[in-house]
Amino acid sequence: MAILRLFASAREAAGTGRDVFEAATVGDVLAQAGERYGEGFVAVLAACRVWLNGDEADNATPVGVDDEVAVLPPVSGGASSD
Repeated sequence: MAILRLFASAREAAGTGRDVFEAATVGDVLAQAGERYGEGFVAVLAACRVWLNGDEADNATPVGVDDEVAVLPPVSGGASSD
């Protein structure tokens, strides 16, 4: 089973930071997550980057047992120069 790790607004939208899915590809994991967590999560997901085991991945990337799919929303904020 693939492990899904969610961060920041993706975690907030899903209501969890971690879940597991039985899936063949990253796209399958994300589709199942969208069904489980609903439209709010799907909306956040559209702006996110997705990584598999620390490497950027796309929907066609295969996943195996104990692979980790990480969903990282864009980061905003930072130090002000004022």
